[in-house]
Amino acid sequence: MPESARDRFDVIPHAQGRVGAHRAENPGMRGWFVLLWAAVATAVLIAIGIFAAMLAMGRISFDSGTPMPSVSRTATASAPALDTSYAVLVLNATTANGLAASTRDTIVAAGFAGNAVAASDASTQDFPATTVYYKTEADKSAAQALANLIGATKIAVSDQYGDDVVAGQKQLTVVLGQDLAKNAPTTEPTPADTSGDGSTG
Repeated sequence: MPESARDRFDVIPHAQGRVGAHRAENPGMRGWFVLLWAAVATAVLIAIGIFAAMLAMGRISFDSGTPMPSVSRTATASAPALDTSYAVLVLNATTANGLAASTRDTIVAAGFAGNAVAASDASTQDFPATTVYYKTEADKSAAQALANLIGATKIAVSDQYGDDVVAGQKQLTVVLGQDLAKNAPTTEPTPADTSGDGSTG
């Protein structure tokens, strides 16, 4: 090719360094990635902090949602009220002297009329468990309340005992057993225990 036919495209300059297309790293894009990750980490930490605070304050709970029954409240609500309109016969079926008289004093002190509570000895002295006897289902609640008062372990329905204390007045009968006698004093009753009602115990 003649020298005059050469143009500027035929002249290849000597390469200075790398030749070709090269993409330089964009420093602006790297900064955005760092900023994005920092924002995500901050949001996660804030969410964890809020959750922990609500958990500590009790606003979040992991229980099953089933309320636990309150035994003490149920027992208090179901305890029958003492009915002092009944006459009470107290029979000592143990060898503990004065047990019937002291039990009578406890019943009278709770609000029962003194002339409606009588104390005496039973025909046996080896009755095992102190029991309050009642006649009808309507008397059951009153029997349970009296049992709670004196520490009787049982209540039972029975028509064996009549209206022996006050004629015509509904009556509960307490038969004192060995369970109550274990913690009873062994002293003889004083005259004040039985005066005015002709009872012994």
